[in-house]
Amino acid sequence: MTIDFFSAAFAKTETGQQEIQKRSLGLSPLVRRVLVLVDGQRSGKDLATFAGDASIDAILGELVEKGCIEAKPREKPEKAEKPAQAAPEAQVQAPAFLARLPAPEERSAEQNEMARNFMINTVNSIFGQHTRISLIENIARAQGTEGLRKVYLQWESAMAENRIGAKRLPELQDKLVNVL
Repeated sequence: MTIDFFSAAFAKTETGQQEIQKRSLGLSPLVRRVLVLVDGQRSGKDLATFAGDASIDAILGELVEKGCIEAKPREKPEKAEKPAQAAPEAQVQAPAFLARLPAPEERSAEQNEMARNFMINTVNSIFGQHTRISLIENIARAQGTEGLRKVYLQWESAMAENRIGAKRLPELQDKLVNVL
């Protein structure tokens, strides 16, 4: 059976549960982090947010191969019925927001730095310091306006998944539009 790592949801197996306790398989810190985040509800797309620049397919493939996780049918059939080309939910609003922005070449390095700092500060204030480290690292590493706009999608998704972040997202977007 071929697994679509991007859209499939994953659940920990008993081996995966044991690995979290015993650390006997020698997983890298990134692969272990993804294993810890597997909850039976998150898809590969959801988990990719936490993988930084690494390939989520490779990480999930390693975890499946080692018997730590298994693909599981989605519990909400209406999502499974969407065509494969449908935009992920977190990205449905993003193009509308990004479409409001001026061309990337119109933004200065100073504005990029302001956008970067704004995004990092909002993550730290909504989620607390030392959480969402991979997102903060992705924001910090983003090169220029185009890079920041790509990582914006991860930022928006993280905000939308948090109760306070979701409530404040329109306000935060209105502030970010001035520099992103």
